[in-house]
Amino acid sequence: MSTPTPSPSEPATPATASGDAPAADPGTEPAGNRPGYLYRKVALYLVEHPDEFHQPGAIKNALGVPSSGAVSEVLKKMTAAGHATHQRDPHHRYRITQAGIDAAGTMPPAAPRPATGGGGARSGRRGPVTRPNGEQYFPRRLAGATDVDVLHRLRDKRIPVLLYGPPGTGKTAMVEAAFPDLLTITGTGDTVVEDFLGNFIPLPGGGYEFVYGPLVQAMRDGRALLIDDATLIPPKVLAVLYPAMDGRRVIHIPGYRNERVEAVDGFYVIAGHNPGVHGAILTEALASRFDVHIEVTTDFDLAKHLGVPAAAITAAQALNADLAAGKVTWAPQLRELLGFTRVRKTLGLPAAIANLAGRAPEDDRTAVSKALSAAFGTTVTALTLGKQR
Repeated sequence: MSTPTPSPSEPATPATASGDAPAADPGTEPAGNRPGYLYRKVALYLVEHPDEFHQPGAIKNALGVPSSGAVSEVLKKMTAAGHATHQRDPHHRYRITQAGIDAAGTMPPAAPRPATGGGGARSGRRGPVTRPNGEQYFPRRLAGATDVDVLHRLRDKRIPVLLYGPPGTGKTAMVEAAFPDLLTITGTGDTVVEDFLGNFIPLPGGGYEFVYGPLVQAMRDGRALLIDDATLIPPKVLAVLYPAMDGRRVIHIPGYRNERVEAVDGFYVIAGHNPGVHGAILTEALASRFDVHIEVTTDFDLAKHLGVPAAAITAAQALNADLAAGKVTWAPQLRELLGFTRVRKTLGLPAAIANLAGRAPEDDRTAVSKALSAAFGTTVTALTLGKQR
């Protein structure tokens, strides 16, 4: 397992973890959706308690905000600015500095909360949400609200969710949009227990240091943890997750002094499953750990809103119908349709159509080319090199 060198103050993150530093300001919390909302609350709370070190989870409980992981991101930002100091014993604790107190005194007044029509700040949210990579996610309707809202509610009640559907339908994007404090483990057949718990890494000056894995980090910091492609992970490896999800919410690290790790408030597990991917196995042990199973399919109305040509959507809908009927094993999803739009803008429509045909598996390429030909009214072959001019 390849792991970056740890910082002296906080544990490094293994290569399997991602989403550790959201691109958006961590102060932009769902409650109110106002820039600096959470940063202001955390800073003023520390000003009121200047002589104490505080855990992110304790601040989260005192402020009544949904995620201690988001609070942790704010505290890290304050520490980097010299507005807070950090210590670990072994939990992360923070205390405001005089510079932080001075800075808090210069913050502008809080903006008034917009009217919500009695539905709450998060109810029916339809505006785009910025993901860590800077791309925007457009929430979709689910259970009388939006997918982002529903995930927030389920996290508040500690109800784990399994998302399933073809690759490219937006499962990972949805979770990244919902949880700015997200850590991610991307599953493969080679995933091992150490990818969850951590491992020893060599130090430049000699010797080794144990670096905690994303499961341990998420439990201690109260963060959301996405197990992407969970059904590709060997079942005996995935079992390391189960004690953290049940009533115990405690795990041990056998490879590191059998250290005991207890989950704090905010810790939450969500998983993604691609049923049609070769090697994916949804075991009863895994399925039973998730109380809510949500199918995620391509939103063709959203694809149209994002500029995907109508003919490409028509072809994709026809191929998805064939996929459901078992006639093909692959059909374009939102990811491929957005890629089609980008290629069209760069190389032109004929090249984009040919490229989409070429993205299909070889066994399905004839059927995909036929659907594209019918939708666009032109002969379609996979994008390929021609003769020299």
